[in-house]
Amino acid sequence: MKNRKLLFFAMIVLIVMLAACSNDDEASGEAGGSEEAKNNTNEEGFPIVDEQISLNFFAGQSPASNDDWNDVMIFNEYEEMTNMDIQWEMIPHASLEEKRNLALASGDLPDAFHSAVMPATDIMKYGGQGVFIPLNDLIDKYAPNFKKILEENPDVRKAITFPDGNIYGFPQMSDPEFNSYRMGPKQWINTEWLDALGMDMPQTTEEYYEYLKAVKTEDPNGNGENDEIPYGGPGIGSLYFYLQGAFGVANRGANNTNIDIDSETGEMRFFPITDGYKQLLEYMNKLYSEGLIAQNIFSIESGQYHANASEGIYGSTNWYAPEVIFGEEAGSVLEGMPALEGPEGEKGFTTLYSAALNKGSFIITSENKNPEATVRWIDHFYGDEGQKLFFMGLEGETYELNEEGEPEYMDHIMNSEEGLTYEQGLAKYLTYPGGGFPSVTSLKYFKGAESNEKALAAAELLAPDLEEEIWPGFNYTQEENDKLTSFGADIDKYVEEMRDKFISGDESLDNWDEYVETVKSMNLEEYLEIKTAAYERYQEN
Repeated sequence: MKNRKLLFFAMIVLIVMLAACSNDDEASGEAGGSEEAKNNTNEEGFPIVDEQISLNFFAGQSPASNDDWNDVMIFNEYEEMTNMDIQWEMIPHASLEEKRNLALASGDLPDAFHSAVMPATDIMKYGGQGVFIPLNDLIDKYAPNFKKILEENPDVRKAITFPDGNIYGFPQMSDPEFNSYRMGPKQWINTEWLDALGMDMPQTTEEYYEYLKAVKTEDPNGNGENDEIPYGGPGIGSLYFYLQGAFGVANRGANNTNIDIDSETGEMRFFPITDGYKQLLEYMNKLYSEGLIAQNIFSIESGQYHANASEGIYGSTNWYAPEVIFGEEAGSVLEGMPALEGPEGEKGFTTLYSAALNKGSFIITSENKNPEATVRWIDHFYGDEGQKLFFMGLEGETYELNEEGEPEYMDHIMNSEEGLTYEQGLAKYLTYPGGGFPSVTSLKYFKGAESNEKALAAAELLAPDLEEEIWPGFNYTQEENDKLTSFGADIDKYVEEMRDKFISGDESLDNWDEYVETVKSMNLEEYLEIKTAAYERYQEN
């Protein structure tokens, strides 16, 4: 009996030790398939596997993308190259969150999530539980293209590394040098009206105000009617972001809402309670109250905004390449604006987004028996040949080389005889329209609005005033996430609501001090402690 008890306790100790070793392996980024799966996987070249394997991928389907990735040119071709048969479960964006949460809660997991817009909170939660496997070692051995990106861009590695030290996903990325794409929407001005008014390109917030006022009062389109709208946009947010640098706020970019660095102390601050932020709201309230901003800007529908812009009734706007979006006639008179200098001499462009746009665009689950092959499968799209395949398709079928040797889409895509739009023509063969994909968007192969000549010129004009240091979105522990999704979300929501009220005049700026005290009372101190801890981890990665 005594020997049986000793044997029983020895077995318990062994089980605990094995579990601890397993947890240590997961924490250190180690994960992998069976020896049989590894032996079936070629470490380089094609095919990726000797004996064909079949994998199930959960895929977020944008309305702009192809309807069924099980039978689309790009992935049919890639199946032949890799010897890997991917069974795609297509999930429309309208039900994506619901279906994604159901899969995670039920344990009925795919081998991988592709373009599923996985929130960072879920990546940390399910990564910590072992549902998503750590990729550190797999990237090191089986992802030479992505490994090279991480080595050349340490900030990308920092951005996708979670507090436990693990990388759980391949991101949607922009080429770090592709500023036009990373900047997002840009500020535009009607130069035809600028000339009619005898004015130069505004360089300061005051000069911009004077231009908008002249548009409202001096009939620059010359039709004798007061039908010009000085500034119009798809919402108030794009103008707000453009003006931030002129008032010295958001000096670390737009990836972390409401925090930046105090230039005097060098410490993190919550800038929506600073004097500079108040001055920004005062300026925007002045524009709105004088009718220089479209009065329906807080409620305008996307379709109405695009219709207005296409009719050429805006003196200034903030969106993507105007000739591409609004048409040649309306877009040709719009030129990019520089970063404006504010009343205190501040000047900067703050909305440069992280090169790692979506940290979990491709995530491998614990159900996957072939993680090595799966990593090789996705890594191809982070290299030059894979990017060309993903964005351009196949030479002779979707693109041809021009005289300079650059790929250009063929005429049946650009000028469809079926009456298809450009994006619809692409979606017959490719899957990237709609975004969210795991690959690298570069000027070389991406032919969207951000590659338009006018968009590139606007980005070049803004580039000298980019903030020197741009933070990626920080990653948080599960405990921190729980707090930020409760009182943290309440703070951010309240600030945005009050921003709009202050700008519109629904709330008087005479009540500023009361607003500041309310924010502070909402657990702002702990909010900043959490953000600071995440920033310190980011620096250490």
